[in-house]
Amino acid sequence: MIDADLERRSRLLSLKLRALMREHLGLAADPEGTSETFGLGAAFVGADATWILIDGDSSRALGPVLAWTSRFNNPVHLLVEQDSGIVARRAQFFQSAITVWHVDDRTLRPAVPAAHLPVEVAKPEHVAMMELISSSGADALIEHGIVVGEVRGLEMCRVVDDNDTGESRLEVGMGVNDREAFLMVHGELPKEEALRNVIEAVAVHREPDAMVHPFNQFGAERMHRWRALQDPQSVGFANLLPADPPVRRTNLKDPVPCVAIGETTEGHAAVAVFVHGVDLDLVPFAVDAASRCDVQRVVVVARAKDITPSMRKMAESASIPVSFSAIVL
Repeated sequence: MIDADLERRSRLLSLKLRALMREHLGLAADPEGTSETFGLGAAFVGADATWILIDGDSSRALGPVLAWTSRFNNPVHLLVEQDSGIVARRAQFFQSAITVWHVDDRTLRPAVPAAHLPVEVAKPEHVAMMELISSSGADALIEHGIVVGEVRGLEMCRVVDDNDTGESRLEVGMGVNDREAFLMVHGELPKEEALRNVIEAVAVHREPDAMVHPFNQFGAERMHRWRALQDPQSVGFANLLPADPPVRRTNLKDPVPCVAIGETTEGHAAVAVFVHGVDLDLVPFAVDAASRCDVQRVVVVARAKDITPSMRKMAESASIPVSFSAIVL
């Protein structure tokens, strides 16, 4: 959107928030307070509470909300229209006085915490292809029931079912469009040879000192995880294995934290959550991952410059202990 459109949208969201507040509180006019600019929607700061309306997708909004509202020191009412169950589930892991509401037209209903995603088992015919992936030099992983092959954290192949025949096959490439293009151009190559060629082309760009290249601009957080899996003690673990994140990845291009599970060098079961870049929603994501994996400790693994004071403050209010481990590149 251009600036004028953004300003218009912001005004409309502010009007919507105040209308929802009046309806919910049974008021004829706005309560005392001020409308504030909030990047993910609209905010209203009153004398006894802060109200925030999230515009659209709210699945990763809790962290920014907790960080922004911490300065007001009053209860928070968070209004969401999408993914209210995820937000409510994550909010219950924090000591902050925050109430999540689901917006249903003009009515606010208490958001019900959503259950964690069930554990998905990969199809046997998909699992059978993991040996081919490994023998070609990639790391064969299963994430939410999907078998993939990663080259130092970058997904470069995936087992899929043909839409017409239902037959399982291994497709080579980064993302669905890349896999389709690779199949059209190199479909005649044996899969193992095709995968080896890709691994050799990609691996050199996934080294710490490699020059900027498309192959190292995606999945940096998963490259951090790959290095930690090779040397768990570098991040304070005795052992580590990849684990499913609390939500499914929707694509390979957007940076999303990734997860591993293991035992710390102190003998505690914990999850390690890896991130690259400043992510204000990292701590809610991390405690959600720990809850799904049924462990009571989290180690956030990030570059030192990406661990902000607001993250540390948020971690202090979490009911699941969160510590930080700085990556040394």
